[in-house]
Amino acid sequence: MVLGGPYHPGESQGSGVAATPVVAVKLSVNDVPVSLWLKLEGYAPHGSIKGRVAQGLWQDISGRIGPRTEIIESTSGNLGLALASLAVRHRVPFTAVVDPRSTAAVVAAIQSLGGRTITVDTPDGAGGYLLTRLGYIQERLRDHPGLLWPNQYANPANPRAHALGTAPELRAQLPPRPTSVLVAVSTGGTLAGFRDYVTAARPGWELIGVDVVGSAALGGRRGPRLLPGIGASRQSAFLPQGYRPALRVSPAEAVSACVWLRESTDIGVGASSGALVAVALRLFRAVPSRSSVTCLCPDGAEHYLGTVYSPRWRERLPVVDVARGVEVIAVESPRFDTLPGPVSLREGRVAP
Repeated sequence: MVLGGPYHPGESQGSGVAATPVVAVKLSVNDVPVSLWLKLEGYAPHGSIKGRVAQGLWQDISGRIGPRTEIIESTSGNLGLALASLAVRHRVPFTAVVDPRSTAAVVAAIQSLGGRTITVDTPDGAGGYLLTRLGYIQERLRDHPGLLWPNQYANPANPRAHALGTAPELRAQLPPRPTSVLVAVSTGGTLAGFRDYVTAARPGWELIGVDVVGSAALGGRRGPRLLPGIGASRQSAFLPQGYRPALRVSPAEAVSACVWLRESTDIGVGASSGALVAVALRLFRAVPSRSSVTCLCPDGAEHYLGTVYSPRWRERLPVVDVARGVEVIAVESPRFDTLPGPVSLREGRVAP
């Protein structure tokens, strides 16, 4: 749990999603005081940052939904949960195509909302199941013309939700001084949206992409991947040229960061958030003059109790300690509630 609990300072621009909290974790890293900022998307209405994407996708496809429409989407879990919630509200049948890495808790939650889940369990030969999931959807679309696929992997509504919503919201919640902002990569939509915002609004951020070993989301060699919600079997359609700067972490590092954060601050985050925290600690050590790093944490710990937070599950991983030489000094919940003006992404400036 985040100390002090969630708060809702207002509506996030362009998304219709209530703002999620930011906490400041004051650390000493090798005796150097630093600030680790965590934006906790687990407090979003659908329990993850994918709720913002789901809202954007739904707005994009709403004009094509008819009495006999059924929606299908490939998902590692969180987007499926958010779409299932929207589908039941609008009385539209929904199918989530998941895989064995999707957590049982998320799959059960989708089903409890009335969504159908199809588990594709044939590896795609690229370290995961994404390509198999997408192949299944293509087959279903050919056989059932009434199916509608929002396609989170290529729909511009995905990065737009972050360029117009998540990123300016985060800027309003941080103090007006330079920071390194870390964003995890799966579809690449979040990082692409933040890139567009940073280019247009120039908030003084160093934007860094974070991926896992074995992922091809930003290019590079594909290999086996263990964690859901981060990485991909193919390069992001939103980032066809890749992205720099970007850093990769191992599953063991991400899990170590999750366990350390929960034990030392009582803040529980998901696997992709752990990857961000692991990179943040790495950056603090590498550049002692770096005083601030911000992590956009996609979800909370509740869907990972049987994996990341299970000692038995962790036995499959090598033991690493990402928090060596790190001491937690304080956890604070500052509030910076004034949202900035809208961003004109086309013109690359903040609109008056």
